Amino acid sequence: MLNKQQQIPDAQGGNPLQADCARCFGLCCVALPFAASTDFAMDKDGGSPCHNLQSDFRCGVHNSLRQRGMRGCTVYDCFGAGQKVSQITYNRRDWRQAPETAKEMFEVFPIMRQLHELLWYLNEALTLQPAQDIHTDLRLSLDETKRLTQLSPESLLQLDVAAHRAEVNQLLLRTSELVWDDARKKHKGPPVRKKIGGHGADLIGAKLKGADLRYSSLRGAYLIAADLRGADLRAADLIGADFRDADLRAPI
Repeated sequence: MLNKQQQIPDAQGGNPLQADCARCFGLCCVALPFAASTDFAMDKDGGSPCHNLQSDFRCGVHNSLRQRGMRGCTVYDCFGAGQKVSQITYNRRDWRQAPETAKEMFEVFPIMRQLHELLWYLNEALTLQPAQDIHTDLRLSLDETKRLTQLSPESLLQLDVAAHRAEVNQLLLRTSELVWDDARKKHKGPPVRKKIGGHGADLIGAKLKGADLRYSSLRGAYLIAADLRGADLRAADLIGADFRDADLRAPI
């Protein structure tokens, strides 16, 4: 994963791809819906504030979310989209002070979140030497994605974000192939690129302790609560993999 220190700070000195809740209007606590489950202790409609959200947009039970059955909140990451929408897209006008912006803001937020996630992946791809041949294309895609994050709310709502994700995904797939090919060339015997169940594989609770998962394609895999202690994940493609409650500790 991209080292956070490698990213360029934003104009206010923070990391633009790291959530800064102090500069956000509690958007994930309002805009997103959730249903009572092992991740959430209650139902909540999208656009409805969580009852734990305080007047200062802070969570009133932040220090005890897991104990209260709100595990989903502890693993969610907006990649900095919250403060981007709050501070830049809406120029620090929050939805309580300007309620006429609320519905639109809550629709813009998940779009911005997708764009910021793509920025994270593109930044990381640019740190990989084996992908040097496509660094120019990656930079162009990065610049275009940054441009899209600067659009007005109206333009963001008109954006075909799925089409843009598909374009970026082609570059990320190519990056993955180049990294794997480079590893293959460096080994005396070509490593097998394992596909553990294909894209979106159900590996919930899988017993993978000490497994050799080098070069594996684990894109979009559900690794929730999987036992990965001591597993070798070097050069594995983990884009979109769900590691909630997975045990990634080194073996004792």
